[in-house]
Amino acid sequence: MSLPPVLQGRDIVCVGFADWETDLWTNQHHLMARLAAGNRVLFVESLGLRRPQLAGRDLRRIARRLRTGLQPPRPRDGLHVLSPLVVPLHGNAAAEALNTRLLPALVARAARRLGMHRPILWSYVPQAEVLLEALSPSLVVYHCVDDIAAHERIDTASFRAAETRFAARADLVLASAPELIRRMRELSPNVLAAPNVADTELFAQALEDGPVDPAIDALAPPRLVFTGAISAIKLDMALLGELARMRPDWSIALVGPVGLGDPHTDVAALAGEPNVHLLGKRPYEQLPQVLRGADAGLIPYVRSELTNSIFPMKVYEYLAAGLPVVSTPLPALDGVADVAVAPDAQGFRERLEAELAADGPQRRTERSRAAEEHSWDARLQQIAAAIEALPTTRETP
Repeated sequence: MSLPPVLQGRDIVCVGFADWETDLWTNQHHLMARLAAGNRVLFVESLGLRRPQLAGRDLRRIARRLRTGLQPPRPRDGLHVLSPLVVPLHGNAAAEALNTRLLPALVARAARRLGMHRPILWSYVPQAEVLLEALSPSLVVYHCVDDIAAHERIDTASFRAAETRFAARADLVLASAPELIRRMRELSPNVLAAPNVADTELFAQALEDGPVDPAIDALAPPRLVFTGAISAIKLDMALLGELARMRPDWSIALVGPVGLGDPHTDVAALAGEPNVHLLGKRPYEQLPQVLRGADAGLIPYVRSELTNSIFPMKVYEYLAAGLPVVSTPLPALDGVADVAVAPDAQGFRERLEAELAADGPQRRTERSRAAEEHSWDARLQQIAAAIEALPTTRETP
């Protein structure tokens, strides 16, 4: 891909809400990996916004962070990754005071090691406000792709307060869903509506002849596929179970890690349905092989404060692969072309029956072509245009 000129040859410090090496890449991973093709990028891993639990996944992360928290940035995937040592007790005055001193020192030291000068500060969390003085950034971008404050085990009050301050100080705010856009426009005059997009070229390969994921290929058609985190905080397990019982002749395949984002996710009931298949995670580049064997893509999210602000990345992945798509009525998907909406299992059954009956090679090609404009290339061009249109630039201190 070719990066716009304003996004070439820059130093970028990105503060993420996840670790770089994770089971599922999100917006932050895809975008920074692309920006790293023409820029020097330092990715600062999760600041531990959730209150940790004494569970396997959290304990492993804590142990790893204790090992790496004071180490220099390490090269990964064309960029550098920093795992800063922070105290994950947001809302606690003593912990926040310590983090306010420790985090800027660690990030500034890493930036100096990489020869960075007045980098772009591109943050997915507002707690990056403590880096403004230490980095003296040439540009500040707040990229809001999730209502993080609505997650369980987040200190909502302190997060919202930090977000109000940071959004007001950002030069540009990117927001991925209508509710986020509305809220950000109350905090900043420069907000770009930027729904999640997809590697449309990669997923369009599902329309070409080629191998099908063996586990998918072994299932009886029609095959209804969900890709992503199998997490009770987002996925409507009851809806899926009821749908499976309504149509025992349908194969429902869930492809992704179980419990990511919600370690208490219980999939026992779903696993007990003979036509529901939990197939585990796949490397991102292999997902077209999964979707090549699918008959429809599912987005069966629960309705909650959290999902009211979500634009799932899988929307344009499914559509680029040519699949019919059926989703619960998420506000962010209102009016999105080629996404059928149903509120419950009965509605899913009816919409899927209609979509499967009307599907064919021509419809798949049409969906895939329409999805092309929702690519990472297109999104980066839009971001670049928004940066170039900013009324002022930050002065050198």
